[in-house]
Amino acid sequence: MSGLEGTSGGHLVQPPAQSRTNPQTDFCLRSPNDMRSSCKENGTCSLCLCRAPTISDLLNDEDLLYTMRIKLDPCHPTVKNWRNFASKWGMTYDELCFLEQKQQSPTLEFLLRNSDRTVEQLIDLCKLYQRIDVVKVLLKWVEEEWPKRGNGTYQNHF
Repeated sequence: MSGLEGTSGGHLVQPPAQSRTNPQTDFCLRSPNDMRSSCKENGTCSLCLCRAPTISDLLNDEDLLYTMRIKLDPCHPTVKNWRNFASKWGMTYDELCFLEQKQQSPTLEFLLRNSDRTVEQLIDLCKLYQRIDVVKVLLKWVEEEWPKRGNGTYQNHF
């Protein structure tokens, strides 16, 4: 079959249309609202029943903080980082400069100053700046680590 394998009448035979999306990747990119609205248990699964995690809840997870610092601390001119996030959430130029001068990670400082905000708000901010790498890390934490903490039965808007 000289170069015509998979052809019929001179036209290429197309395999059946398959979804070009990867379900695992798609799940990682869905927002918490999307996850809740697609709950197969009508909002009664452990993910839907636990209260919405806040950034202060993230601060107790050293592995997650380490990963976020690696992703958001570096300053590359083409990649949005902690400075963009902090500026969007109202930090002034002087505050940004001050955080840069501190010994502690500026990402950690930014998270500490916004610890009352929800993880969902942080995910939305990451999406705004197209930091899907950070979105994936946060959604994985929400899906796997947060439910392990046995958080009440508050029906959140996650």
